[in-house]
Amino acid sequence: MKDRSVDVFITSPPYNLGIIYSAYQDKKGEAEYLDWLEKICFEIKRVMKDDASFFLNIAGSSSNPWLPFELIVRLRKIFILQNHIEWVKSISIGKESYGHFKPVVSKRFLHRNHEYIFHLTKTGIVQLNRLNVGVPYKDKSNIARRSHTYDLRCRGDVWFIPYDTIRKKSEKFNHPGTFPIALPQMCLRLHGRKNPVVVDPFMGTGTTLLAAHYEGGRAIGMDIDKNYVKIAKERLEKAVLTK
Repeated sequence: MKDRSVDVFITSPPYNLGIIYSAYQDKKGEAEYLDWLEKICFEIKRVMKDDASFFLNIAGSSSNPWLPFELIVRLRKIFILQNHIEWVKSISIGKESYGHFKPVVSKRFLHRNHEYIFHLTKTGIVQLNRLNVGVPYKDKSNIARRSHTYDLRCRGDVWFIPYDTIRKKSEKFNHPGTFPIALPQMCLRLHGRKNPVVVDPFMGTGTTLLAAHYEGGRAIGMDIDKNYVKIAKERLEKAVLTK
């Protein structure tokens, strides 16, 4: 790919947690895994435009919580960490629960409700359109009192994006590591460029590509699993026909 040709990268690489994929062994040595992703990230930086955004979704596990932080420290030599977003997948507020709580069988660990989205840029000064993912004010008096043009405020760096309820693996295309389409859509809206070129180098079944299509962008996806590529193409073709 050409240097400085991409507006937005959105991706979620394998987490190196021993997840079973059909065409990838998700269990490298930690140093090997970090070296591998660091090499990929150098190439990502090369093809990013100077005002591009790279949204990197990654998580550890209860027994291996350090991995995301080990990676982001490695990436300090390549990028600026402009924003650190917490993706909340499930949450309890008072006596109410929201989202899907995956069962935890161990007595050592709490339920893992969140993952990380690291917003990486070349300079740390990339301007965003925060109100594209904004939320209405609770206290409407703030609108006039603080001279706001719209009834919207910054959402902040904690995003509650639950999964849709599914009851069988086929509903998520038999892929063990999908994310909701709302996640890449929010990333694209936050970056805020019209007709962006969007790349996902670990596209899986094409959710980022679908999000780019719906948000008016041009998407490029890559995956080593031919079956996932086939599914991604089918999903995109269906989206184009039904739009």
